Amino acid sequence: MVDMSLLAAFIGAIFVLSITPGPDMMFIVAMGGRGGSGMGVMAAAGVACGMLVHAVAAALGLSALFGALPVLYHVLRWLGAAYLLYLAFRAFRDRSVPGAEDDGADAAEAADGRRTGPRPRRAFWQGMITNLLNPKVIMFNIAFLPQFVDPGRGHLPLQLLLLGVTGVVVGFLVDGSVGLLSGRLSRALRRSRRLARGLNVFSGTVFAGLAVRLAAGPR
Repeated sequence: MVDMSLLAAFIGAIFVLSITPGPDMMFIVAMGGRGGSGMGVMAAAGVACGMLVHAVAAALGLSALFGALPVLYHVLRWLGAAYLLYLAFRAFRDRSVPGAEDDGADAAEAADGRRTGPRPRRAFWQGMITNLLNPKVIMFNIAFLPQFVDPGRGHLPLQLLLLGVTGVVVGFLVDGSVGLLSGRLSRALRRSRRLARGLNVFSGTVFAGLAVRLAAGPR
């Protein structure tokens, strides 16, 4: 169904794009740095699920709506920017030490046999929502995926879906590794509240910068 040479070229291109620092990677680094490795990996998983939704939408042709109705692009862009600003506001107000919540959750689990901390789950949803509210990802799928499709083989929606799923897998392997490594930083900062506060400010600055970049629209 898919030309293997085109698929190999697509995997190579996606890998290069995935290791290039961008909004999703910066978001994952910020989340992992603040909350630990688990938070970073869960944020990467949320971003991957958002990418999967975009891939399915591209395969079904839903993304073409942005070409027919440009106002939808701008509405989604401003919603995404507003959500990132909300995350920035929370980061700036955060006075906790990175990883302290996870330590507290572990202690509670040891005491009564149940886990109480929902932060990794929250990181997942924040990563997913941030990705879904980025219309640039949708426009990227429209422009990028068709270049690796062979019309002569037919089944165009299935070809697009396979490419999209492949891109999600490659992206998660890269982003998950980044989230895991960024979490090591939070462990080193647990003993210094001043540095921990500085990391929260850095995270908030990253979120605010991503919001400004998203609100600025395509260049």
